[in-house]
Amino acid sequence: MLFALAILLGVAAPIAELVAWVGPLAEPGPMAVGLDVAMTISGTLGTLRSQGAMGESWRVGVSEAERTSLVTRGPFALMRNSIFSFMMLAALGMMLIVPNAAALASFVALVIAIELQVRFVEEPYLLRTHGEAYAAYCEKVGRFLPGLGLIRK
Repeated sequence: MLFALAILLGVAAPIAELVAWVGPLAEPGPMAVGLDVAMTISGTLGTLRSQGAMGESWRVGVSEAERTSLVTRGPFALMRNSIFSFMMLAALGMMLIVPNAAALASFVALVIAIELQVRFVEEPYLLRTHGEAYAAYCEKVGRFLPGLGLIRK
């Protein structure tokens, strides 16, 4: 539900600013916009690269009946949730390009949705499915950023 809200608000944010429903919270300068665009593009490309690195293990959601291999290569060698990490980077860049209340709400909803999905759905599923291999991976590879969010036994 939060993912859907984040998407809806993310689409509404630039439209709202164009038709003046919502004014900007700040006016970014040209250099800031360039950096924000670079973040959005990098985040989008990183998301696509991470999805590609999953290969046959790529899926949407979790199915207890489905058994996929544990992916630890490519971007997943640096971050356990690289798809979500890059999605947040892209959303942050978009929020900074169109800094209004709808964009801010979209970003916050996305971050909360990702945190809930990872901590209460993805990680427990992967631990049940891959056991010690996943636990060892969590000790070495950060949750969303390299080295941060390690899970120690």
